[in-house]
Amino acid sequence: MIQPSVSTPISVEEQARAAEILGRVRRMEVRTNRLVDDSLAGRYASVFKGRGMDFDRVRNYVPGDDVRSIDWNVTARTGEPHVKLFTEERELTILLMIDVSASSDFGSVADSKRELSAEAAGVLAASAIRNRDKVGLILFSDEVELYIPPGKGRMHIMRLIRETLFFQPRRGGTDIAQALDFANQVVHRKSVLFLVSDFCLGAPFEERLSHLRGKLQLTNRRHDVIAVAVTDPREQTLPDVGRIRIEDAETGQVVELDTGSAKVREAFAKQSRQRRELTATRIRSLGVDLLEFSNGENWLPALMAFFQNRRQRSG
Repeated sequence: MIQPSVSTPISVEEQARAAEILGRVRRMEVRTNRLVDDSLAGRYASVFKGRGMDFDRVRNYVPGDDVRSIDWNVTARTGEPHVKLFTEERELTILLMIDVSASSDFGSVADSKRELSAEAAGVLAASAIRNRDKVGLILFSDEVELYIPPGKGRMHIMRLIRETLFFQPRRGGTDIAQALDFANQVVHRKSVLFLVSDFCLGAPFEERLSHLRGKLQLTNRRHDVIAVAVTDPREQTLPDVGRIRIEDAETGQVVELDTGSAKVREAFAKQSRQRRELTATRIRSLGVDLLEFSNGENWLPALMAFFQNRRQRSG
């Protein structure tokens, strides 16, 4: 017997938090719609077109039909020649894969990397919806935390933005390869996958990168994968502020550095640059496009340039 549900009183703190979240999501929606102007939406539409042809029906063969379209099974069953008819597949499925591991909460400017990811995802989702495409969402850490199947409409976009901003992950690590495996299981038709992450893979870095490269290669054969690397300026250079303690958000490991030393700052910047360059090289070597967005910078021109370059290549 199903028991009637009993409403649980909402505290003042919970009401305030709900109002804050709703306000943030609405502000994000307004900004997203402002960014997705006719120019950006038009570039999106010109790049992501239908992926081939969908079977429609069969009909009797008439002189002039392409003999390669004959449906031999129906022809044999009916005793009369029939041909297959196809329609262009217009609707696409866009899957946003967002890294919500502990490192995504870092930000040395007004916004965190996760907030940057949410804004970029909102712009992509809004562009897709305007083009009558479906958009789904995967939030992942070192496991898949949340999956929202592809859908359409304003309320659907609002939900995607809200979850990307405020979902509380259970775990703090990063396992992009596992998220790609999950995407391959739940998305069966060829789709466009935007993989948004800071690519903080942890140690051993090169081993993890090689494993990720293998999974990316497999996924890119089935889908159209586009990687979006979100970074923060303080992950690339250190300020001269004396001795500081740096904690790895995902492992909890604490390292003490003397930022007053020029050698220490140079070594940090060099290692950061080498990892970014190695990651970019390995990803692009698979034919996967890579966009790089930095916290505190205007990333929209890079997205528009990407659409423009893709259109030229496909043209």
